[in-house]
Amino acid sequence: MALGRSSLDGPGRPPALRVSGPERTYRVALGLGRAALRVLDLRLTGHGVEHVPTSGPVLLAATHVSYPDFVFVQEAARPSGRYVRFMTRHDVWQVPGLSRPMTAMRHVPVDRQAPAGAYVLARGLLREGEAVCAFPEAGISYSYTVRSLMRGVASLARETGAPVVPVAVWGPQRVYSVGLPDARGKGPRPSLRRGRRADVSFGAPLTVDAGDDLTEWTRHLGAVLTDQLETLQRLEHHRPRPGEHAPWHPAHLGGHAPTRAQAAHLDDVPRSAITPTWGPCSPSDASRSSPAGW
Repeated sequence: MALGRSSLDGPGRPPALRVSGPERTYRVALGLGRAALRVLDLRLTGHGVEHVPTSGPVLLAATHVSYPDFVFVQEAARPSGRYVRFMTRHDVWQVPGLSRPMTAMRHVPVDRQAPAGAYVLARGLLREGEAVCAFPEAGISYSYTVRSLMRGVASLARETGAPVVPVAVWGPQRVYSVGLPDARGKGPRPSLRRGRRADVSFGAPLTVDAGDDLTEWTRHLGAVLTDQLETLQRLEHHRPRPGEHAPWHPAHLGGHAPTRAQAAHLDDVPRSAITPTWGPCSPSDASRSSPAGW
């Protein structure tokens, strides 16, 4: 996998995104996000951004390792000149002060209990030629492996003809993510430690043909995302130091995050999701995949 320049560093710094009237809110949000990265002295490196088309519909299918993943995906995609529309939990719109800007930026609220509305909105954006990012794991994996996947990405791509660019994110989990609860039942708090690193990789575009089986295609996506994610996890600057307790790194790669089996009761996975046949799993796990759901 070709490694690109940091999207924030030196001569590789991309030009400002194209701005139209409706995108002014988005540009303000991007400025705030970049300011936060500077305050944290966080070095973000993008890989393979040339795989993101500069125009036309594209569906980004991203791994989900932290709450602020969307900030890192958008910033890493900045050289493409695209404003990415993210499919995001619907309750974000209930946070005071966020509903109007989220709508102005044309992000898509996803209610897992009634996902059809989000599907229709995302389909409409793709038909308009927009870049849409979905998190097909439908949540953050406690094991930091690619967990069960939803079929929505495959269905949207097959219906609209949009290419699917697989995206792996690693590093932001050390800023703010899930984790085992403490004695009070509280999860990890955001870390303001400076000088961390994050990487986002964009893979070669995938297509979904009219005759493709959505389940099998999604299993292939899981394998592709696993390969991309583990490539980032194995980078020297992300590996735990000898003797370091590393709950932010996957157990099968030498970290101390919960294993998939240990994370099973923590991961809030929709019943319709496809159980992994990819990554560190046993064959018996694959037999429990639900045959239904998008």
